[in-house]
Amino acid sequence: MRKKLAAGNWKMNGLSASLTELETLKTAHPAPSVEVLICPPSTLITSAVVTAADHPLQIGGQDCHANEAGAHTGDISAAMIKDAGASYVLTGHSERRTDHNESDATIRAKTRAAHEAGLTAVVCIGETLEEREAANTLQIIAGQLAASLPDILAAENTVIAYEPVWAIGTGKVPTTNQIGEVHDFIRTKLEQRYGEGVGRSIRILYGGSVKASNADEIFAVSNVDGALVGGASLKASDFGPIVTALENA
Repeated sequence: MRKKLAAGNWKMNGLSASLTELETLKTAHPAPSVEVLICPPSTLITSAVVTAADHPLQIGGQDCHANEAGAHTGDISAAMIKDAGASYVLTGHSERRTDHNESDATIRAKTRAAHEAGLTAVVCIGETLEEREAANTLQIIAGQLAASLPDILAAENTVIAYEPVWAIGTGKVPTTNQIGEVHDFIRTKLEQRYGEGVGRSIRILYGGSVKASNADEIFAVSNVDGALVGGASLKASDFGPIVTALENA
């Protein structure tokens, strides 16, 4: 059985005072039946790990460099994120692909670096609105899966997050049929490439304007093992109900 995962990406939001949201989340969900992950900005990783120390809440980074160390001013390696106490890292988020021109090859290298550091990589893939309207969604997803994932991985160190780029932060959400089509397609591709054992065990998250009001419907879709949540993860009052919905799915 795949353990469901509710992951929150704070993006470039959060100061030290924001850690009170983690305390509130811990109080509301003292013993969650699903895995809960928060990816704060790198400045808060160590403090977040300390805050979550007495709780199963997991802490992750939002990105990592492909190299372990070197002359890369402003970058953070997977080894550094691991050393700070985190257990996960996001790779290939659509905002990194767009704002920093990250290619599939770059994301593949970062994912491999995450694995080598002992982190679980949440590898993000997804199509733009132009690609969706051109009926190229599955072709784009297939290409990103093939080029962004290392040839060797394990279900324990890899999570896939499907993010329709056009739905992130826009309030637009694909229909459940559209979500199911992509998630089922991803599952098939994973099984074909890595074998049924690994392919069936890798968790696939949905990301794209997930909130308490639509979480129940999304989590009922085939092969949706949880969510990667953006803005709604910043407040425990918004993220907590999503965790509850996933527990009840």
